[in-house]
Amino acid sequence: MLIRLIAIGTKMPNWIKQGFADYAKRFPASCQLELVEIPAEKRTKNSVLKQLIEQEGKKLIAAIKPTNHIIALEIKGQMWNTEQLAVHLKNWQAERRNIDLIIGGPNGLSQSCLQKAETQWSLSPLTLPHPLVRVLVAEQLYRAVSLLQNHPYHR
Repeated sequence: MLIRLIAIGTKMPNWIKQGFADYAKRFPASCQLELVEIPAEKRTKNSVLKQLIEQEGKKLIAAIKPTNHIIALEIKGQMWNTEQLAVHLKNWQAERRNIDLIIGGPNGLSQSCLQKAETQWSLSPLTLPHPLVRVLVAEQLYRAVSLLQNHPYHR
């Protein structure tokens, strides 16, 4: 299974890049994690926020693979504990579908992205910085995979 994290933003701090890479390299060969970065739209004081979000949404939708299970990271989505995430991951593996997880820019996801998603997942009711979400998702997915493999990391 391939899990692609498709995220708006290409200029991340080194600690974000390193954190994501550290967890991605821990994944077993049977379940790989990949990052696809989409450039953010330029924001100026005259930018129309709704238009920026829609333009970024079009880029995200263009990057997803239509046969993949699409999951939007959304504050209003379903919240899962680690065990629930592991069950979802096991089910997705059983369906033999790869996963595209989409993360919006600093202003969130467009309505078209939310409508395209089969699942909406919330990491927390807190508003999180979108770069940090990459590391949190990578860690939680790794933890779920570890749990499914009875690896001691989860303990």
